[in-house]
Amino acid sequence: MIPLFPLEVVVFPRTPLPLHIFEDRYKEMVGAAIRENSEFGMVLVKGEGIVNAGCTVTVEKVLHVHPDGRLDIMTRGQRRFEIQSLDEEKAYLRATVDFFDDDDFAPVPADLRQEAIGQFRSLRNIASGSDAVEPNLDDPQVSFQLAQVLPDLDFLNSLLRHRSETERLRQLNKYLTEFIPRQRTIERIKTVAPTNGFGGKPAGL
Repeated sequence: MIPLFPLEVVVFPRTPLPLHIFEDRYKEMVGAAIRENSEFGMVLVKGEGIVNAGCTVTVEKVLHVHPDGRLDIMTRGQRRFEIQSLDEEKAYLRATVDFFDDDDFAPVPADLRQEAIGQFRSLRNIASGSDAVEPNLDDPQVSFQLAQVLPDLDFLNSLLRHRSETERLRQLNKYLTEFIPRQRTIERIKTVAPTNGFGGKPAGL
């Protein structure tokens, strides 16, 4: 059984996730994880509940302890899991889970991998001023490294569940083919908007 931290975020194995811990129940949970060097599960909040799959994290570093006990920590994703049952005896949720990994062991086509890396670099060039995380391109599940910068939680959650790196890369390439042109348009609008003469207050205000 593992503790759960429901949040509007998706984390993947071996990717970093900074967290700000301010609720007492999660201070307790994270404190135990730090003392015992144990993991807790990050699960995506969906509507009034949570999705039934997630990824555990361990605390890599305590960045700051605030005077009131709040914590800023850096965690890193570890193992993917599916929830089998929930336990509400403690202040925070716990779950019985089944851990899983990929079950498709066929070699990933090199062109598929290079296409995904190329699209990622194109995306980084568009948002060159961002402080996005640098991916580990040597990761055999490089799809997780590349996808961590994307904002679409539903898409990220679907990638997390895929048990084939080849299939994840196909889905990622398809997504980026549509996403990158939209981002180019958004960045172009941001550049033009301050100089188009419509930045002042509307007439009559």
